[in-house]
Amino acid sequence: MRIVARAPTRIDLAGGTLDIWPVYLYHQPAVTLNCAISLYASCTLETQGRTKAITLISRDTRRREHFSSYRALVGAARHKLPLLAQFVKFFAPRAGLTLTTDSEAPAGAGISGSSALAVALSAAFDRLTGWGRRREDWIHLSRDIEAIVLGVPTGTQDHYPAAFGGVSEIQLLPAGEKRLEARVDPSELEKRLVLCYTGKPRKSGINNWKVFKSQIEGDRRVHRNLEEISQIACEMAGQIRKHNWSDVGRLMHEEWSHRRRNLPTISTPTIDRIIADARRAGALGGKVCGAGGGGCVAVLTQPDARKRVEAAIAHAGGQLLPIRIDRRGVRVRVVG
Repeated sequence: MRIVARAPTRIDLAGGTLDIWPVYLYHQPAVTLNCAISLYASCTLETQGRTKAITLISRDTRRREHFSSYRALVGAARHKLPLLAQFVKFFAPRAGLTLTTDSEAPAGAGISGSSALAVALSAAFDRLTGWGRRREDWIHLSRDIEAIVLGVPTGTQDHYPAAFGGVSEIQLLPAGEKRLEARVDPSELEKRLVLCYTGKPRKSGINNWKVFKSQIEGDRRVHRNLEEISQIACEMAGQIRKHNWSDVGRLMHEEWSHRRRNLPTISTPTIDRIIADARRAGALGGKVCGAGGGGCVAVLTQPDARKRVEAAIAHAGGQLLPIRIDRRGVRVRVVG
């Protein structure tokens, strides 16, 4: 049997970091806005008949490891591919297999390539083992396994676009999160979103952890910034529903202004230059994707200014990444 799954990455439009429990409890009402994009993470599971051997392969990182059995994998002191190994541990397949993964996202892009891969892995292993769970269960499993691998708390907003696709309004409630499909034509957002890559961050995810830690330890400056970000995200949700793109862009710029104050390492000179030059060329707003420190920058522009904005981004050092809005989310198919 051969099972193939792929899931889209995402652009976070507003409200990132708030989705990490219990941060959103201190900033009610809280919401995160994001959209799934056509840069995918994928995995292939191939059963090996009577053999017990397990082989893990990551094509994009060019890493590989082999175990004589499931027991050998569990007993290993370290893993070259810890995310893959943790999924094998959780699902405990009865037979040997080869698990191959790949990602179209650049290294450290900040568009949640690892979360998209985790959702794809959940879907593929669910099909292999007959786990029989919903997409929401895949989301929570992915979040928890990522936390095990990273050793720091993780949120859920990165996994919803991977699982469901589209444009999401994720309400962060005391009893748990709730996803709403944003009332917007995805093609209208697609016309206006520009994504570029600025380079790999120094340490992926470290900025979110530092902000989380500062919030929990009572840093008033970080608390105020996150409160502003929460209010901006709620307002942006309303403006997206109205297709009021000028205000969506304004709010994106305001959100970024507050976010970059949390830590000096969230932005870089290249990021600042790209966003400033894009705005001078007519962009409505821009922000870093994910934790910052490098990775991708998303810019919102009106369609008639798009070519000027893209030229300004490229001149400022950004590598343009053509994207569409993914409407379907994770997809699984069985071959043979």
